[in-house]
Amino acid sequence: MTSSPSTWDAAAFRDRIQATLDVFLDEQAERLTPLGPDAARLLAEARTCVRGGKRLRAAFCYWGYRSVRPGGQEEPADEEQALLRACSSVELLHASALVHDDFMDASDTRRGRPATHRAFAEAHRQEGWPGSAQQYGAAAAILLGDLLLSWADELLRRCGLPLARVAPALDVFDLCRSEVITGQFLDVSAQARGTADVDAAMTVLRFKSAKYSVERPIHIGAALAGASPRQVDQLAAFGLPLGEAFQLRDDLLGVFGDPVSTGKPAGDDLVEGKRTVLVALALDAAPPEMAARLDAALGTPLEPAQVAELRGIIDRSGAHAQVEQVIDQLSSHALAALDRADVAAPAKGVLRDLAAAATHRVG
Repeated sequence: MTSSPSTWDAAAFRDRIQATLDVFLDEQAERLTPLGPDAARLLAEARTCVRGGKRLRAAFCYWGYRSVRPGGQEEPADEEQALLRACSSVELLHASALVHDDFMDASDTRRGRPATHRAFAEAHRQEGWPGSAQQYGAAAAILLGDLLLSWADELLRRCGLPLARVAPALDVFDLCRSEVITGQFLDVSAQARGTADVDAAMTVLRFKSAKYSVERPIHIGAALAGASPRQVDQLAAFGLPLGEAFQLRDDLLGVFGDPVSTGKPAGDDLVEGKRTVLVALALDAAPPEMAARLDAALGTPLEPAQVAELRGIIDRSGAHAQVEQVIDQLSSHALAALDRADVAAPAKGVLRDLAAAATHRVG
């Protein structure tokens, strides 16, 4: 049954995406069974990595499609399932990015469980194998991230929609992958240099996360539906500022978020030394002594009292309030663009709800 504002159920949609991913991984398990227990171990971690989450990227992809093709009783039943497979492909891309990101940031946890590289390192130690457990965990995370990235392409390509409609979406997907991987390198380089002004931090934010979180999933969905260039431009005018607001919220949660909600330690972005827009604004605005204290502490082990101190510096600098203001402004720009967009009315209403979910979350 095609969704509408009165029937759209975010929880049910998440369950459908999870079921679609489970079926796809069952297909991969059948292929990989002959490779033995090591392959089974890798697949088990893949299942863990694609479990849970808000599925916002899949939802934006779905409603990008429904913006152009509202659906109805005459729609073939298998079109909905094919669309769900296509939407699930962006969740595999997201899972790949998280596995690699956690390794590069030396994160211990993800969604309250051990990060992939930590889980495999611990398995190495438990087995009592020779060699470096840390190196084994690193290799496993790199390979699993690569495998998830490969599967993302495969699932979109084989989603079941006509090739004439899948091909334009694959072009967008190719661009999306290039953007997010290069954006990740920009982030790594900014951290390595230990400096990043607000403009540089905003560029990282846009290409590492904002585009692939909202704009490109909508674009992929719209391309699958045969959107016109005008419709794509209108949806992009909504998706890009909303994606930026989404990531700015994530930056705030990385410093001020509750670990129970985020699944990450308190002040995790500070410990990892992330040169986010929030941090760049604080370094610009804080008194010199306080800015120097914040700058020196980034990327170092921090006790809870030290995290609280750095939060205070960021708060008193005005950066926290400024980022909240920018989130509000970007959200308003996005919603104004959506109001002007020539898209199906049912989708417009759900996209407004998704915009609120993306920018007002606590984890």
